[in-house]
Amino acid sequence: MPHLHRCFFRLSRLTHSMAKNQRHVELVENLEAVRTAIKNANCPQEARLVAVSKYKPADDIKALYDAGHRHFGENYVQELVDKSEQLPKDIQWHFIGHLQSNKCKTVASIPNLFVVETVDSRKKADALNKACANIRANPLRVFVQVNTSGEESKSGVEPDGCVEVCKHIVSSCPQLALSGLMTIGAFDRDPEEENPDFKTLVNCKKQVEQALPGLALELSMGMSEDYIHALKAGSTNVRVGRTIFGARPPKKTAAT
Repeated sequence: MPHLHRCFFRLSRLTHSMAKNQRHVELVENLEAVRTAIKNANCPQEARLVAVSKYKPADDIKALYDAGHRHFGENYVQELVDKSEQLPKDIQWHFIGHLQSNKCKTVASIPNLFVVETVDSRKKADALNKACANIRANPLRVFVQVNTSGEESKSGVEPDGCVEVCKHIVSSCPQLALSGLMTIGAFDRDPEEENPDFKTLVNCKKQVEQALPGLALELSMGMSEDYIHALKAGSTNVRVGRTIFGARPPKKTAAT
């Protein structure tokens, strides 16, 4: 009987290992497919691919890391903190979720945080600027999030307030480096027509750069459903999750 138990245990471990390896192969294949699609879009600007890994285990991220990928996006502060502690320190983390002022210091304390993409007010900029003092050796990159669709469910500054927030960051937040603009946009846009969210963000970029000469802002727009359209509209930072990692588990069952 003990012999049977040992055999069953070994078989179970082998089955788990095979499934894990197959998962890793699928992830890398998905990543390469997205990379190929970006290359084939033939856009003149360089574009960064951010693999959005929220609710996904650290092991999934490590598989893509081992395949050479470095930029990953997380939506929740505690999940980002946990993963940043578990995974290699040269990963470039993007925080892309709603940031509460009382969480700014926690986020700013992550050494390999590449950028916070969701600064949406002067107040939020001030809180993050204060949090970075005496923590970070260099200014933290930030993107200003713009609510281009006008939906109440979306965070972000209104387009006509974008220049004001950007000016405030440049003039009053020395611990922050204004690096770009970001939008989520509406999810039901007609893919056959020009996306008004992308057009609005491009216009915001032009207005900010005109108001603040010398800035060259990135555009973070485009997700799994529309990243190719976003690239053709000028995006330099696309955030792709489901197309790489597959469907996310329900929030209530996800590990954080």
